[in-house]
Amino acid sequence: MNRLYANTLGIALTLSFSVSAQALELEQAAPEFSLPQLSSEAMNTLSQYRGKVIYLDFWASWCAPCRTSFPLLEKLYQENKDKGFTLVAINMDEEVEAANRFLKTYPATFDILRDTKGQWADIYGVETMPTSFIIDKKGVVRQIHSGFAKDDIADIEEIVNKLLAESL
Repeated sequence: MNRLYANTLGIALTLSFSVSAQALELEQAAPEFSLPQLSSEAMNTLSQYRGKVIYLDFWASWCAPCRTSFPLLEKLYQENKDKGFTLVAINMDEEVEAANRFLKTYPATFDILRDTKGQWADIYGVETMPTSFIIDKKGVVRQIHSGFAKDDIADIEEIVNKLLAESL
């Protein structure tokens, strides 16, 4: 009985460490990714945005809060893209056409990538749609935000402006 308990405890501890090791936390370096653009096979990597403040947003076409966030994020992007800010949205839909239909209603000029198998969402520890990561100029995650409500944009703008003011 003790041996069974010890084995069970060992397995439970191993699982808890492996799960927590995958979840991204504040002040950690954002994991490097290489993902195709939504509209082509051209690949984008996280490192190509290095030196900019990055709003990394995991979203899906079926996500109701994403309908609220996209117009506000587009405005944030337009207001700050020339100041060292970029926005990268990673779509989680299995079918690209679903994302394209969403974008016809909620257009965006920022980079949109696709993670149809959810590999990078798992690595980043995404559990809710949308989930965003605000990454500083050095590639460190400074804010994690789950869900989205209209009033959230004020806090997001504040964090982005603070990070834009920081030196590299």
